[in-house]
Amino acid sequence: MTVTNIKRRSWLAAGLVLLQVLVLVGMAVSFYAVSWFGQELRVKTVPVDPKDLLYGDYVALSYDISRLDPSLWKEAGSKPQRGDSIYVVVKPGADGLAEAVGAYRSKPSLQAGELALRGQVDYSWDDGIRVVYGVEKYYLPEGTGKSLEQKASKLIVHMKVAPWGQLKIEALEDQT
Repeated sequence: MTVTNIKRRSWLAAGLVLLQVLVLVGMAVSFYAVSWFGQELRVKTVPVDPKDLLYGDYVALSYDISRLDPSLWKEAGSKPQRGDSIYVVVKPGADGLAEAVGAYRSKPSLQAGELALRGQVDYSWDDGIRVVYGVEKYYLPEGTGKSLEQKASKLIVHMKVAPWGQLKIEALEDQT
């Protein structure tokens, strides 16, 4: 091996290490960027019975905006099927809580005050569409899960929605 080959390999190895570090830093920054750049959204929860106890204390959450009336589907043709990605357009109602105003296969243009949430169809039936957004579990400090689990249907969830569509739960507010 020549000195040039050794230098080239050293630079290549350093470049690969730097790329890996940048990917890890990017993943960490993207989590915090939701809080920095996201718009706040308040969502009302509905009752859910959590079934998985292996992850420690958490509250299983379901939202009003997860259960869509079929009239909200704005696309021509058939309703979406299980596993399809869709966009649910929400806007604050009179009480300040998010209300779904439409659902689409691709991201629609938005009016002032509207947000497009990307979700996945959990199931679809004649009288509704169930959507999951990836923020249906909220992990808590040890020993606090039972008290919040009983209040899960009376919570307001404060979320941030990043411009690129990522959701993050910021806080839970007891509605009682």
